[in-house]
Amino acid sequence: MPGGRLTQTERRQIALGLADGLAYAEIARRLDRPTSTVTREVMRNGGPTAYRADLAHRATERRAHRRRQTAPRGAEAPVQAYGRDAEAVREYEEVFTTVIMASGAPTMMARVMACLTLTDAGSLTASELVQRLNVSPASISKAITYLESQGLVRRERDGRRRERYVVDDDVWYQSMMASARSTAQIVEIARQGVGVLRPGTPAGTRLENVARFLDFVSESITRAAEQAREILHSKPETPSDDTAKPPSDRG
Repeated sequence: MPGGRLTQTERRQIALGLADGLAYAEIARRLDRPTSTVTREVMRNGGPTAYRADLAHRATERRAHRRRQTAPRGAEAPVQAYGRDAEAVREYEEVFTTVIMASGAPTMMARVMACLTLTDAGSLTASELVQRLNVSPASISKAITYLESQGLVRRERDGRRRERYVVDDDVWYQSMMASARSTAQIVEIARQGVGVLRPGTPAGTRLENVARFLDFVSESITRAAEQAREILHSKPETPSDDTAKPPSDRG
């Protein structure tokens, strides 16, 4: 199986595969690459509908150039817990960030959310976020304010009186419930519109159908989130090898 970075020819083959509606696994099989490589490549470069081979190739070269410029001389990749591959973790964080951005979050907010979610502790201080993301404290502050307003993070004080930003186990449940409430508001407004535009008229009928559809979706999201909530609190098996214990994120 070939290794190393994707070539421009391979990226064009990926673009053709996406245009033909092929699954990532099938594209990967034709390239003799891992499916994860193709998935990561597509998601970090616009997603399946916006992926362009030449743009993706240039973007990859720019990212590599920036990393060479910003990396301190003699610096080594930070040691990862559980024997993780540092480069794979970094690349996955880029993909995860891209997916959050695709859902509508601004870039910096998506970066902070991804960074917090992918830490074992599930929390970081402002200074830790600044260091990890190589951005200004003001950027972190603005991102946290936005994420907090969406109910995606919360603040707490640690034993050293430092403010930490925390991603709760319930964050995705709360996100789904917020989405359901927002959808329910649209349902209410749509039904008000039916009365204004008169039932049975083309516009009134359209709004009634929108309300019925979104009402069903909102109820389904709420019911599914309630039923699946306990999954967010399930605990993975503890590694049996004591040497696999991670260093604390609370440095």
